[in-house]
Amino acid sequence: MHAKSESARPRRSLLAEVSTGQWLALVFAVLALIFVLSNRGKVRIEFLLVTVTSPLWLILLIMFVIGVLSGALLTRRKGRAPR
Repeated sequence: MHAKSESARPRRSLLAEVSTGQWLALVFAVLALIFVLSNRGKVRIEFLLVTVTSPLWLILLIMFVIGVLSGALLTRRKGRAPR
């Protein structure tokens, strides 16, 4: 009887099991891969007395991470109650 109740239930396809958030993550991952492959050229960055030659995508990724960390630090500090 147990096997009959399982077979009576309609099976969902694998694509139906994927959530909207997972689809968006996949789209963003593909876009990021296209961005990286399009920006493999080396750029020269001068900052203070340091000169660095690196792929453009890596420099942009580092700057993005610095921006995210800065934003996280600012919002965390803003959310705290004054002493």
